[in-house]
Amino acid sequence: MKRTAPILPSALAELLPATLHVLCATITLGKGSYLFKAGRKPACMYFVVSGELTLERPGAQGESIILQRTRQGFAAEASLQSASYHCDAKAVADTVIVSIPIRELRTMLEQDPAFALRWISMLNRELKRLRLQCERLSLNTVQDRLCHLIETEGRGGRYPMGSGLKSIARELGVSHEALYRCVASLEKGGKLHRVGGDLVQAGVSG
Repeated sequence: MKRTAPILPSALAELLPATLHVLCATITLGKGSYLFKAGRKPACMYFVVSGELTLERPGAQGESIILQRTRQGFAAEASLQSASYHCDAKAVADTVIVSIPIRELRTMLEQDPAFALRWISMLNRELKRLRLQCERLSLNTVQDRLCHLIETEGRGGRYPMGSGLKSIARELGVSHEALYRCVASLEKGGKLHRVGGDLVQAGVSG
């Protein structure tokens, strides 16, 4: 893990008060590195700038279950009010993250009403995303879950594969073998294509 002076993306710079900007730090994680482990006391809030960070817990059979996958935006938002982490945060690709000290963040939320409202809006967007995830996991077939993911979290019928189909399979709550078979079947039927690292639904140009 490497820490450097903060380089804030525009979305984060607009969200945070200027007094918090100088307290941030940029963290670079190599693929396979852990940002934190379950049981550790949260000290910072984390914003993923690039790469991919997953929040994982071991399942009943010893497999990893993905609770959240973040390619851009906040990860583990609930840690702002938690005494300890309840999962592991793992970089599944080379990842750049901005850290924000939690104590100072809480102080600014209490003192700056405009910032507090911006923060609530951000949490509302995350809540909508989690509701879509719950809806997706309630679907019965791998194909239905995959199509739901592309349509709700992709852009214009395109969904970036990121670190690969194995990571997507864990997010969908299916085995990677089942997802490989599903993608192969959809490709064979001309309903899905892999283009430049994206899963692309049929009829989408570019």
